[in-house]
Amino acid sequence: MKITGRNIKRRLYGLRNISTNIKRARYFRGHGVHSPFVYAIVRQVFMRSTLSDDSAIDLYDALITRGVAKRRAIQLQNLMIHCNYSSFAIDCSSNQMGGVDFVIATTAIEPSILLDMAAKASENKQTLCIMSPSYDSARDKTCRKIVAEHKCTSVDNRGYLLVFNNHLPKQKFRL
Repeated sequence: MKITGRNIKRRLYGLRNISTNIKRARYFRGHGVHSPFVYAIVRQVFMRSTLSDDSAIDLYDALITRGVAKRRAIQLQNLMIHCNYSSFAIDCSSNQMGGVDFVIATTAIEPSILLDMAAKASENKQTLCIMSPSYDSARDKTCRKIVAEHKCTSVDNRGYLLVFNNHLPKQKFRL
């Protein structure tokens, strides 16, 4: 008996009418990511549920004490290890951002301050992580503006927005 019907391409074509979160669900394992740097982050950071190095848990402990979910804290600790960052700062003002590699802005930071933090991180070649980028409409608009004006790679995985300031070309990834 011959199996007939629509192929997978035609079946997925109907997804254009549903929300973007459901559309992006098929890319959660890194398929469709054409950057080796971002693909490695997806495979080695986002898809890991345990700490990659149990001896380096400074960031993990700091995030847990600030009320960040355990899964997100593990991912950010693994990202710090994966990218060879040696120092971090959480919820610091743009004046206090000097001398660190990785800056994290939790939901305690107002959206108006995020633009200054992004500009300072770009100037200092730091990676900026904005937790809950679509927490409310003001934060969502600010994060979209940061991504649009940013000169390098940005990765939004719905839990946090990573704004890299390195040698990579301008790319936007929304996983």
